[in-house]
Amino acid sequence: MTQQHVLVTGGSGFIAGHCILQLLEQGYRVRTTIRSLSREAAVRAVLSEAGMVNGDALSFVAADLTSDAGWADAVAGTDFVLHVASPVMPGHVDNPDDVIVPAREGTLRVLRAAHDAGVKRVVLTSAFHAVGWGHPRDNDHVFTEDDWTVVGGPGVDAYAEAKTLAERVAWDLLETEGSSTELVTMLPVAVMGPVMGNDISGSNNIIKRILSGDIPGYPSLFFPIVDVRDVAAAHLLAMTTKEAAGQRFLLSNGPAVPMKEIGSLIKTRLGAAASKVPTRSLPDLAVKAGARLNPQLREIVPDLGYARKTSNAKAYRVLGWQPRDPKEAIIAAAESLVAKDLVHK
Repeated sequence: MTQQHVLVTGGSGFIAGHCILQLLEQGYRVRTTIRSLSREAAVRAVLSEAGMVNGDALSFVAADLTSDAGWADAVAGTDFVLHVASPVMPGHVDNPDDVIVPAREGTLRVLRAAHDAGVKRVVLTSAFHAVGWGHPRDNDHVFTEDDWTVVGGPGVDAYAEAKTLAERVAWDLLETEGSSTELVTMLPVAVMGPVMGNDISGSNNIIKRILSGDIPGYPSLFFPIVDVRDVAAAHLLAMTTKEAAGQRFLLSNGPAVPMKEIGSLIKTRLGAAASKVPTRSLPDLAVKAGARLNPQLREIVPDLGYARKTSNAKAYRVLGWQPRDPKEAIIAAAESLVAKDLVHK
């Protein structure tokens, strides 16, 4: 049997890097996209530092979500595509189109290239931001793959809009144009875990801000958390599980964790390295007052005191996915930030 070939888009990214490590470990040949081949050596060095095996089975191609160039070469001869690349900018951005346009147009480029190349299946990294935002606040509702974020609803930032629209156009493309290429979408909650290289991605920034003492205290925010290593494992399962075709999978694990509890866990486990971790809570009234002048605070006001409930029952049932405790992701993120001396950079 010929060794199967997988394209992972955005090879310098956090989730993509962990996908590449696991694919190589399982014996796949892997091709990954980066914006410029001048970055290949740096990305290889990061992956090697993270424990990459069989690096000879990894190749690179230059392709960018904002251009058609390179995508035909990227998908040529591949059996599967993990489309992980997308701008990650939660919170306030000055120009929402900086996030929305490349996410939506890039998804269409990758899917059309995959279809033209006869790729068996595309696994698209969407996000919980495409599920759990813009709805009337309901503390009893359990979010599943059947839910979609309501674009234009309360608390929907540019990132949530981008993720929702990108996933919508992916499903719409397959429905309207038809394709033998199968689609699966992954919807991870806040992704934390071991940092790769010196780039701090997405939700690991929450850990960095807590460790650095960048925040004076904790707003009443709650984060459903999943470990990046488990997110990567779920992508591989979605790629190969027959029953996964045409499905969405919410990747979560357990109740949303209060921000103050994240800080308390870090302080307990990291000792002296956590000396700047705050201990006090910030009253909702103080956050709301600050939000009048601070756009970043304004973004979080709709979520104060709201612990979204999620279910991973479908991923467990269909994929056989068994994620680790979110506390492991929190500690792994914190320890790697300290080990790499990234807390104050």
